[in-house]
Amino acid sequence: MTAIDPTVTARAAEAIKAPKEKYRVNWVQTTLLALGTLVVLVPLYFAVSMALKSDRQAASGSGFAWPTPIELGNFKTAWELTDFPRAFGISLTVTAIAVVGQLLVSSLASYAIARNWNRRLFKWSYFYLLAAMFIPFPVVALPQVKLTSLVGLDNPFGVAVLHILFAMSFNVLLYTAFLRSIPHELEESARMDGCTTWQVFRKLILPLLAPMNATVGIFAFLSSWNDFMMPSLIISDPSLQTIPVVQNIFQLKFASNYNVAFASYLMAMAPTLIAYLFAQRWVMSGVTRGAIK
Repeated sequence: MTAIDPTVTARAAEAIKAPKEKYRVNWVQTTLLALGTLVVLVPLYFAVSMALKSDRQAASGSGFAWPTPIELGNFKTAWELTDFPRAFGISLTVTAIAVVGQLLVSSLASYAIARNWNRRLFKWSYFYLLAAMFIPFPVVALPQVKLTSLVGLDNPFGVAVLHILFAMSFNVLLYTAFLRSIPHELEESARMDGCTTWQVFRKLILPLLAPMNATVGIFAFLSSWNDFMMPSLIISDPSLQTIPVVQNIFQLKFASNYNVAFASYLMAMAPTLIAYLFAQRWVMSGVTRGAIK
């Protein structure tokens, strides 16, 4: 009779139990995710229900009650009151310049810092940029307003430039951590093939930065598109204001038309939702990779 090794028997028992343990539900994590989902979906449902109500339905009853019948004329009214096409075009232009500028400037600066980390100038430049993260815009708002007015940047382009500059600290932090994790041997082999520094960055490093570019790009898009304070302070011409500033009329002149206001908010939210749904697969990947040295 062949003796059975107890170790083999124990391993077989563990293999049988493994699938059950693999699919064990983490109730704490599930509960937190459910609560987080409710925190996002409940306000969104409230906004949609209010945007589809008539003036009488919005003034009476619960804000969470689904309207019957649905009033779609609120979107047309909001479109006309805010001159939505013009404001949308200005916001899209500011956001596009800010996103492209942040990707180019921050990635190039981070590459220079990461590949010259042992030099004092670059290392101190990195810490200088990190220190700027702790200075909020309201602290330097007044000097920025006066400076942009003096140099003729009190317009949407000036707002885009300020977005690029103020976001450099956080972007450099992400990019530098990611770039320092890339082996130098890859660049050395490219240089042996005759590539210049710019060619190494464009043909080798830039494709590797795709997850980080998606992360920085979506953050830049959301912050630029939703920004209210900077355009309201910097842009001197009211006809050149962005969507968040234009929507301020609902708090000033049309405070009672909450249904029209929420219709306008939903139209302004659409580009951010589309952008995030398009890039969400790369966002978390870029954040986690940027956190690993």
